[in-house]
Amino acid sequence: MKLNLKNKKPVVLAHWHGDELALVSIVKRYSIATIASQSKDGELMAKVLKWMGAKTSRGSSTRGGVQALKGLLRLLKDGGNCSFAVDGPKGPLHKVKPGVFELSRMIHGPIYAVGVYCDRALYFPKSWNKTFLPKPFARVIIYWVGPMEEIKKDVDPRNPDLALELETLLHHARQQALNFIAGNDA
Repeated sequence: MKLNLKNKKPVVLAHWHGDELALVSIVKRYSIATIASQSKDGELMAKVLKWMGAKTSRGSSTRGGVQALKGLLRLLKDGGNCSFAVDGPKGPLHKVKPGVFELSRMIHGPIYAVGVYCDRALYFPKSWNKTFLPKPFARVIIYWVGPMEEIKKDVDPRNPDLALELETLLHHARQQALNFIAGNDA
């Protein structure tokens, strides 16, 4: 599904940890800025993202989070959108944390849930986030669901109902991506 960004308002593309490597291909098309952790893995990811045309701010909620968020906000002032892994930096996997809602509120931007499915990939089962790398010539489906309206100032970003709503959208988006590939294989 193609994402329509005609209104020129920044959006938050919410995704699960582990889907980052499959999403690298869209960073230039959608003018993506994101946060990369200060770990060695984050350094490698930041270099790949920069090479692909993305802008990155370094840090995570466990190290350098405030500076990373400030850096991301500065990048978004120059225009563009942001990608945000909502279940990190250390999990639990597929449980939305409130940071995505704080970001939506700060940039006055809606949230789109991103579902990814790949028909052939290298999986890294020992990684906490179960990340995967699409193999050459793999079909990668990226499916957008939403938007969730921007989070207003009077809404508590820690509201568990918000997290549940986004988790439901993310699972639905991933299932739609899987259905797309399964439907094309039939």
